[in-house]
Amino acid sequence: MKAKSLSSFAAGIVVATSIVATVYYLDSNTNAVSGTEDESKPSESEMKKSLTEAGYVIHTEEEWNEQIAEAEADTSDKQETDPEEIKETVIYRTMLTVSTGMTSIDVGDALVKANVIENAMDFFNEVEQRGLANKLRPGTYEVDSEMTVDEIISTIFK
Repeated sequence: MKAKSLSSFAAGIVVATSIVATVYYLDSNTNAVSGTEDESKPSESEMKKSLTEAGYVIHTEEEWNEQIAEAEADTSDKQETDPEEIKETVIYRTMLTVSTGMTSIDVGDALVKANVIENAMDFFNEVEQRGLANKLRPGTYEVDSEMTVDEIISTIFK
């Protein structure tokens, strides 16, 4: 191919591309302008009907604000009465395994970790005052945070 024929071929491709692009854009703009936008857009009542049939609840902004105000009023009424009525206590229960060689300090530490007692040294001192340090029985015992120190000691020591 010669340079003149190559440049003629390139100019032909440019012209053809321009014509195709012009037709494409004019045709798509014509469809968009003359399209059926008004026909495809449902009216407000049709939208409400369609959404209601699908299980949605439609409220105006005023209705929505009224419902929020009612809910807040109900919540504030409940908050005034509920704290006095509801007093929950958490009870921690554990299976305490006492093995041979454990001391009352070890038992106290295990009870603190299980949230059954608050202070291991107080437990140890109580055991020492009663002279039960050498009477620790190996075994598995169920204890809970409702039990008094006396009940825990009588369960584990003999």
